[in-house]
Amino acid sequence: MGNSHHILVLFAHPALEKSRVNRYLIRAIQGLDAVTIHDLYETYPDFHIDVKFEQNLLLSHDIIVFQHPFYWYSSPAMLKEWQDLVLEHGFAYGHEGKALKGKKFLSAITTGGGKEAYCRQGYNRFTIRELLVPFEQTAVLCEMEYLPPFVVQGTHQLRQPEQLAKHAEDYRRIIQALRDDAIDWERLRQQQHLNYNLDQIILTSETSQYV
Repeated sequence: MGNSHHILVLFAHPALEKSRVNRYLIRAIQGLDAVTIHDLYETYPDFHIDVKFEQNLLLSHDIIVFQHPFYWYSSPAMLKEWQDLVLEHGFAYGHEGKALKGKKFLSAITTGGGKEAYCRQGYNRFTIRELLVPFEQTAVLCEMEYLPPFVVQGTHQLRQPEQLAKHAEDYRRIIQALRDDAIDWERLRQQQHLNYNLDQIILTSETSQYV
């Protein structure tokens, strides 16, 4: 296992009081050392984003997480506004824009539709990875590494507390493992979704010596 990383979770949900799954996920990672949870709707109810403050937050973290419901195959408006203003030319991209180079980028999203809805034959016609291409290309443009996404699907069918708790525990496990660099990076990069095979990509003290 390598050095620890500082993680910034940019959380965007315009109606958190109505959310079940995202509330579970956020609660699961609250209080973790070296993990900053930044609720954009709470911080900027008027949408007046402090660009310099946000850029300094990015500079002080190694892994950037976009956590949000997958609204209209994209993000809620606040996160789009954040991208438009904060990821400036000369800061995040362009000849002189190297501030984010080498950092890692993770999408952590929830979808109402289940896995079967996100395929060529499904209701949404495309896979999650295909629909997330604008986020992946944003990372590439900023010279960041885009990690396989953490995806919780079929949220409308998640009725039992134990189902929600399982996803929340998975989220906590992967955030802790990313923080602690307790990851089999080669295996992780082969995954379509980060949380499909956590036991294969998260290292323990017993397995790390063999990787």
